[in-house]
Amino acid sequence: MHDLTPRQIVSELDRHIVGQHDAKRAVAVAIRNRWRRQQLQDEMRQEVAPKNIMMIGPTGVGKTEIARRLAKLTGAPFIKVEATKYTEVGYYGRDVESMVRELVENAIGLVRELEQKGVEAEAKRRVEQRLVELLVPTPPVFDASPDSPESAERFERTREKVRAMLAAGELEQRRVELSVEHKAVPMMFTGIGMEQMDFDLQGMFEKIIPKKTSSRETTVAEARAILFEQESDALINHEKVNAKAVELAENLGIIFIDELDKIVAGEQTHGADVSRQGVQRDLLPIVEGTTIQTRYGFVKTDHVLFIAAGAFHKAKPSDLMPELQGRFPIRVELKDLTKADFVRILTEPKGALTKQYVALLDTEKVEIVFREEAVDSLAEFAHQVNQTTQNIGARRLYTIMERLLEDISFDAPDTPGKRLEITADYVRQRLAELAQDEDLSKFIL
Repeated sequence: MHDLTPRQIVSELDRHIVGQHDAKRAVAVAIRNRWRRQQLQDEMRQEVAPKNIMMIGPTGVGKTEIARRLAKLTGAPFIKVEATKYTEVGYYGRDVESMVRELVENAIGLVRELEQKGVEAEAKRRVEQRLVELLVPTPPVFDASPDSPESAERFERTREKVRAMLAAGELEQRRVELSVEHKAVPMMFTGIGMEQMDFDLQGMFEKIIPKKTSSRETTVAEARAILFEQESDALINHEKVNAKAVELAENLGIIFIDELDKIVAGEQTHGADVSRQGVQRDLLPIVEGTTIQTRYGFVKTDHVLFIAAGAFHKAKPSDLMPELQGRFPIRVELKDLTKADFVRILTEPKGALTKQYVALLDTEKVEIVFREEAVDSLAEFAHQVNQTTQNIGARRLYTIMERLLEDISFDAPDTPGKRLEITADYVRQRLAELAQDEDLSKFIL
């Protein structure tokens, strides 16, 4: 999927996200440029830096979703972080370098999944053998006397029979005793988040602390999943996984930094504003390109793609440090959602909300049909409430749909076989109260 053209990328994004064509084009070109960079000679490749993107627009218009879908589409390591979660070194909070470590962890998961597919057949064979051994344990001593040579043969026939039953899925609910390994964490560290520990110290303790083994009774189906993880883990070359993951994070990683506008310092020059300015200073070298030490080795951020986003209601991108502004050369402004956008969001995307609720209630044998005028009424309502109260974009639809279908969802298990049409009158009847609640919310602290 890494060689998708910009047009193909935009087309794929259109399947899930309504509108925001400029933002889609910008990220599509940025992703294609990464592919182009990989085709260059080594010397030139090192000179080509990613063109980081800043998305400007209100909440709920698709900024995060574009970045997330993009990463899924390209198979790239992706993390979303909120700028407000970080504080300047010396203040209490998380340091900005931790975002790079999280990106590598994400890459480890992606590479491990690919490597796991390569050893899947052998892992399944080993799992089957271990399940047979759990179901038909080897006796301590075979009766090997010449008078009973059939003992070993009888045992093997039993195992073969069990093996055939396993393959046919006839023993999935049979219970077995399984030994499970897990890492013991010393009491002195139980109150500390492992990611907050120094990674060298963390690695040292992982090596010297013995693994604890405990027995648990599970079904064959549950045991198969646990054993598959154990056998896959044993077959995978972890050094190779780590090296590939670091390379993947360095060359294809995407870090989405949300709420960038919240770290713009105000007119004060002390307290929280100093910390916000400090976060910008700490972000700068990472976005410019630096080397971060992780438990999997050193990671260069020179070619990581950074996508920043913010509403920038009270602040402007120009209020950021000039050096940080310069590291986001591509600026795209996402537009407020219109009523027509809400209609499309409710019906067009592959996972549109109306389709989701139809599928959910279908599991209860309840059929719901959204009339065209009902969808239009829902869109009108969402747009109106966003305009008159706080504008939360497409997220408004989640509140509206839950309120609209609350009674139907509650009664669904008791009314299988029922068919319901959602009309414009039903929408107005169900949502009139919500409009009043939204109006009152402005006066409640």
